[in-house]
Amino acid sequence: MLRRRPVIGAPVAYGAADHLKRSIGAFELTMFGVGSTVGTGIFFVLSQAVPEAGPGVIVSFIIAGIAAGLAAICYAELASAVPVSGSSYSYAYATLGEAIAMGVAACLLLEYGVATAAVAVGWSGYVNKLLSNVFGFQIPHALSAAPWDSEPGYVNVPAIVLIGMCALLLIRGASESARVNAIMVSIKLGVLAMFVVIALTAFDTHQFSDFAPFGVAGISSAAGTIFFSFIGLDAVSTAGDEVKDPQKTMPRALIAALVVVTAVYVLVALSALGTQPWQAFAGQEDAGLATILDNVTHHSWASTILCAGAVISIFTVTLVTMYGQTRILFAMGRDGLLPSRFAKVSLRTMTPVNNTVIVAIAAAMLAGLIPLDKLADMVSIGTLTAFIVVAVGVIILRVREPDLPRAFKVPGYPVTPALSVLACGYILASLHWYTWIAFSGWIALALVFYFLWGRHHSALNGEDLTREESS
Repeated sequence: MLRRRPVIGAPVAYGAADHLKRSIGAFELTMFGVGSTVGTGIFFVLSQAVPEAGPGVIVSFIIAGIAAGLAAICYAELASAVPVSGSSYSYAYATLGEAIAMGVAACLLLEYGVATAAVAVGWSGYVNKLLSNVFGFQIPHALSAAPWDSEPGYVNVPAIVLIGMCALLLIRGASESARVNAIMVSIKLGVLAMFVVIALTAFDTHQFSDFAPFGVAGISSAAGTIFFSFIGLDAVSTAGDEVKDPQKTMPRALIAALVVVTAVYVLVALSALGTQPWQAFAGQEDAGLATILDNVTHHSWASTILCAGAVISIFTVTLVTMYGQTRILFAMGRDGLLPSRFAKVSLRTMTPVNNTVIVAIAAAMLAGLIPLDKLADMVSIGTLTAFIVVAVGVIILRVREPDLPRAFKVPGYPVTPALSVLACGYILASLHWYTWIAFSGWIALALVFYFLWGRHHSALNGEDLTREESS
């Protein structure tokens, strides 16, 4: 159960591919991180988090950002030492053992699968706002809301369409997906810069007078909700098998993405909060930033541009989170903890097509039927758990393999990894009890699968037999 995957020369499951095509550079990888992260938090999580914390949500963003920043530094070291696909699953496998890696994989599959669905749900509101401004009509509510939403519909069709488009692009190839993502991210950042400039013209410091109406508990709870918007930093580390010169490229991309994301989040949140009372955010679940621009300019032109930018932006988030999940499934299939068909790639595009189709179907079912507020916390708990494992993994790998080549080392070791664990643990403690119950059930299910199937088919079984024969 605690056997570890070798960092170099690890065995591969029978019938599985052992690598993907290296076609992604540093700029494209940085844009992966920015593309996945900026969008989830800013375009619609404010409507979820501000009612929990009031204007104190700024502190919530800072808390979540500190935790994500500490974790990103830890990711940077492990990404330079273990440059393979699989993110914290692969890092846990190399440092903590197989059974723990399976639990971490369950966290990541939850994290990416639910994030893809959650982001796709938020896309519907901006699509309808854009259609209304440009063409004067909207998709009927019955076809753009989930059955268990606060205002129920039948199925969220735009969310399903979005996931289908992302799946088609991912099947075409990783380099094509990265180029499209980089273009869309540039558009997104320009649109958000426009929002900040316009919102600051209506900035009123009195909106911050009731700064923390629900005290520390509200700020902590909002930090847990917001944290799901930092999932993009983790997505960078899922690309280890497709990055050029991964030992240097991955740490640089992680740090660069963190700097850009933090700056954008703080500027947009601060300017948005200055335009209206914090209570108004509760009624802006659909296209909240666009509604703010309507109220500030009293015209629809600005909100139309922002909605177009949001439609593009949320596409990139969905694209990268789907990409991350398919690469984790690839790594698990390569290691034998899932059937080897998950690690089969197309000879033409060198992408795991089977994974992409399976992920698209599962995410489309979640997005079409479950509302956003039920999904965000499940993403946060999976992300936080993965971040803690990475911080612990840095310490363990330093002790076990001190001479392993590392292009980047965590500054302030071992204090920085310890602070990362504490920061993530603090946010975890603030999550709702029912989130913990659902999460525990999911992890238990994954471990049952591991003990009944995964450990008997692990690629390390062949290595164990080789050792026995040689002795």
